[in-house]
Amino acid sequence: MSIPATRIVRRETHSPRSTAAVIVALCVALVVAWVATESVLSLLGLRPLLLAPRGMLSAVAGFPDASQAPLIAVAVVAGLVGVLLLAVALLPGRRARRPLEAEHAIVVANDTMLASALARAAARTAAVSPDAVSVALGRRSATVRIVPVSGTRVDRDAVREAVSAEFAQAAPARPARVSVLVSAAGKVGS
Repeated sequence: MSIPATRIVRRETHSPRSTAAVIVALCVALVVAWVATESVLSLLGLRPLLLAPRGMLSAVAGFPDASQAPLIAVAVVAGLVGVLLLAVALLPGRRARRPLEAEHAIVVANDTMLASALARAAARTAAVSPDAVSVALGRRSATVRIVPVSGTRVDRDAVREAVSAEFAQAAPARPARVSVLVSAAGKVGS
């Protein structure tokens, strides 16, 4: 795959960080605008909105002399915000999509669409209604859950082979390990 194609696939399968960046930028802009407004009001000799600049500076200067409870609370909140921002920046943020092999095009499929196709194949093979089958797709696995009609048996190996064949036909870039779970308690009806 060429470099532009790799970039396109990555852009479609990973979530952007722009929302988090905009939220952080807005918070910083609001704090800066508030401090600037308080400073201008102080220079004009008007009452402050919340806290005068001298009050802010004296509060910051006197913070180390405060009791331990507020210091610990501020440290914990700042640490949690820092860990959250670090996690947003470093974790991959994957979307529920996966690239499919294609000769002359870039194809990215939604996992919901693939799970629906796998559920149809499992329902056909197990001879149950489509409502009796659910499929959960992970990054490297597919779990098929079947609730059969009471008194009927489901061949797990046949369902696993059918689902694996359907998944392979979609030609994903990475194969998935398929597991089939058949409910011990069946449902009444067809």
